[in-house]
Amino acid sequence: GSLLALNKPAGLPILGRPGDLSLDALLPTLRRRLGLAAELHVVKAPAREYSGLVLLSSCYHTTKKLQQFFTNARWRGQYPATYRAITVGVPAEVEGEIRTGLCWQQQGDRAMVRGCQWAASTEDTPGGAECCALQVVPVPAPGRRSLARKDVKSTLTRYRVLSTAGGCALLQLQPRTAFPEQLQVHLTLLLCPALGDHKHSSRVGRVLGVPFFLSPETTPSRTQVLDEELLSQLGLSPRQLHHLPLHIHLQELVLP
Repeated sequence: GSLLALNKPAGLPILGRPGDLSLDALLPTLRRRLGLAAELHVVKAPAREYSGLVLLSSCYHTTKKLQQFFTNARWRGQYPATYRAITVGVPAEVEGEIRTGLCWQQQGDRAMVRGCQWAASTEDTPGGAECCALQVVPVPAPGRRSLARKDVKSTLTRYRVLSTAGGCALLQLQPRTAFPEQLQVHLTLLLCPALGDHKHSSRVGRVLGVPFFLSPETTPSRTQVLDEELLSQLGLSPRQLHHLPLHIHLQELVLP
């Protein structure tokens, strides 16, 4: 009917500045190539850094109905979106849940930033380039006041290990909540950052091969560090590592 599904590559933003390459800028061309009479709207899409399913609609009412469905499904405790991720490291448990508060924080400053909004349909970073000085940090035990003021959002992701090889794992991830960079932060709390995560992986340190979590305030973002064996398996040199994309993929969406 009015629905169209695409497979988005990692690194392509949903929205962009005029003249920049983005999915939104490509929609008029896509509409002409498919011979559609009505404009295409984004119903659901992964964040810029993720790859995977993009759901489009040529009917405005269908778009709003489905976006409301995804929001209501999370409120009802359902998991309408399923992701796959490759992680550096294997979780201690085969399956489980990651629960934590998340908030925006200015880099180099402990003060929380209030009033940030994000698009529920894209789960992209709020404010685009204007929020580049912010980072998402976990708040293990948020207080009721901070939750009520929406300084902190309570988040939950369900995970399951599907396979392991060479010290890495293929995980199934089902977020119950929507917050920018939620999956990356949750994977670092598992001490298994996503492959290609050059933003949060520095929070996982190692001593004698044992991983531990480092405070975001003391660990600035940097290109992910991988051991020589994994680099060899990937066919990469250390200089090429910063080109490695984030290996988180939106694999499945449940529709009503």
